[in-house]
Amino acid sequence: MQIRPRMPNPNAESILDAKSFWRASRDGVVFDVRSPGEFKQGHLPGAVNLPLFDDAERAEVGTIFKNSGRRDAVIRGLGLVGPKMASLAKTARQFATKESTSVFVHCWRGGMRSQSMHWLLSTIDLSPKILDGGYKAFRHLAHEEFKKSLPLQVISGLTGAGKTKVLLGLKKHGEAVIDLEGLANHRGSAFGAIGQNPQPTTEQFENNLFAELDRFHDPATIWVEDEGNRLGTVVVPPEFVRQLKSSPGIFLESSSRNRVEHLMHDYGDFAPDRLKESVNAIRKRLGFDIASQALKAIDSGQIATAIEIVLDYYDRTYLHAVSKSPRPSMPNLNIDDFSDDQVVEKLMEMV
Repeated sequence: MQIRPRMPNPNAESILDAKSFWRASRDGVVFDVRSPGEFKQGHLPGAVNLPLFDDAERAEVGTIFKNSGRRDAVIRGLGLVGPKMASLAKTARQFATKESTSVFVHCWRGGMRSQSMHWLLSTIDLSPKILDGGYKAFRHLAHEEFKKSLPLQVISGLTGAGKTKVLLGLKKHGEAVIDLEGLANHRGSAFGAIGQNPQPTTEQFENNLFAELDRFHDPATIWVEDEGNRLGTVVVPPEFVRQLKSSPGIFLESSSRNRVEHLMHDYGDFAPDRLKESVNAIRKRLGFDIASQALKAIDSGQIATAIEIVLDYYDRTYLHAVSKSPRPSMPNLNIDDFSDDQVVEKLMEMV
């Protein structure tokens, strides 16, 4: 809900469009004055939640606006915010520790919440900038970014080939890299959530992906791992997936033995119950008999055997997907006899 104030508007120099706000705010402090629930759903990367209303208060003001109109809603809103003003100003000052700190403010649409906070922060000499159109405008900017043509170079390969490790190696060499699994806190398979932090919402994942893409300045190549349209509970933006699937790739060849060793390094030390939970999550796709074999192997402490059983399923799934949507170009690179640095060097020579 947007309630427009009857107060002097900030001057034109204080209001920035979404791209200008985002670029400038990376060197300052961004105060998101929406409610905690709105913030949790998705926010600008690096933003600080400084809510005028908590979730219940926001719902209350919205109900008053709907039932009694703008005037009553504004009066109630002022009654809720008034006692918090000193605390809000003090908290803002704690984040803006230097006089030179640039301060930025936004709400959902750039309405009363933003302008009220602009007034409050101006009284303590913080000179904040406002996001024109609010968080909604930032979200539009992010989605437009995903539609742009991106010079993606895809790292492909069967499960366990070490694609993420290769990506991180490319990043160390100064290459532009997007680590989708890192952004999603998920490694992509049924075991992908094990040992990871909680996943972001899809909305926050999109915001973080936009922020990563916007860091690059006209790169010749952006390296990315071959992924589907989901990573655990996170949905990858469809516009980005379409580009990923139509971009050239390089297939990392690795023996089953080496892939099992790599996966043992990643998952072998986790609790058996956690591994069994992951197998049960794909029980129908594995088939009852195969899933039972994998579960029995885990119970017997034969983790490598269980991984081999599950790998066979993922290999068949990958090969089926590739046959349905072949890439325009995908040469192979056998990595078994190379060090990590040598694999990175070979890849850079191939593009």
